[in-house]
Amino acid sequence: MLTAQKVYPLPKELQAKIDLVLESHDYDSTQIVGILLEVQDLNPLHYVPEPVAYYLADRLDMRITNIFDILNFYSELSDKPRAKYPIQVCSSIACRVNDSEGLANLLKDILGIDFGETTYDQRFTLEKVTCFGACDRAPAVRINGKVYDHLDSREKIEHLLQTLD
Repeated sequence: MLTAQKVYPLPKELQAKIDLVLESHDYDSTQIVGILLEVQDLNPLHYVPEPVAYYLADRLDMRITNIFDILNFYSELSDKPRAKYPIQVCSSIACRVNDSEGLANLLKDILGIDFGETTYDQRFTLEKVTCFGACDRAPAVRINGKVYDHLDSREKIEHLLQTLD
């Protein structure tokens, strides 16, 4: 008996790229965080859309709820569209002692947005996260996986934002 192959609302080119990522991880579901990070990098809006999550769940023989649990647990992953530059500000106690709140307030003022919002030009999304391991370099932000540290003045923050194309 022949079983019907599932059809996904994904462009064939995207499916091929995702399959390459899966192949590079030997279709090993224990590597799901790394797989999701790589798949998310394929999307210019830095997130894993629902159809992609379902495709991954099927290809890795995982429950879709597990995929979404992982997407929502790790701050570097997202199941919602973000701007070209998602700016993540740490809210842990160690970073707050080093004035991450001051950094957050300056970012809000400069960008004219609050946490969870995106600038009108779709360049920046501001996100509050629990920790990204840069306590010794605070106040710092993480943008597209890269940490920018010692942002202790308005001038440094503005310069950083201007250097991002």
